[in-house]
Amino acid sequence: MADNHSPPERRNPRPRSSRRAVPKSRLQPSGSSGAQAPAPPEAGGFRWTRQRREVFALLDGHRDHPTAAEIYARVRENLPDISLATVYNCLETLVGAGLVKQVNFERGPSRYCPNQREHAHLYDETSGEIHDVELKPGIDLHRIFKLPRGMRITRAEISLMGRPRA
Repeated sequence: MADNHSPPERRNPRPRSSRRAVPKSRLQPSGSSGAQAPAPPEAGGFRWTRQRREVFALLDGHRDHPTAAEIYARVRENLPDISLATVYNCLETLVGAGLVKQVNFERGPSRYCPNQREHAHLYDETSGEIHDVELKPGIDLHRIFKLPRGMRITRAEISLMGRPRA
């Protein structure tokens, strides 16, 4: 059965390496919409369009890990003509630029998180909410996991599932 919430397959018309860096002045929000997204620190390599600003501002302002469909419904308040495909394309660009993380739990639709600090995600099986869970200072994942010989962790994406204590 097809997942109607998955982003469509899309090929970029030109390779990333040929994309021009965007001057910092072009990354500043123009103020043409109600949302004022901050200029992301490392957003070079793509044009900071009104649609991308709106999607990023929504994610940054509401850290509830929405799906693309939820983002689409919310962004339409400021951009009534935006399409769901455009929202998916914006999310793909923001994820590719490292400004947003794509969060997946089992077979559910992808969710999106703007939190760039090192953290895990906890899925509440009772409410369906997703919470950011910070790692305790000093935690060394190399000491927690028994890794194959010669391997080291370069990045971790930890997803947890749980319920409130009885």
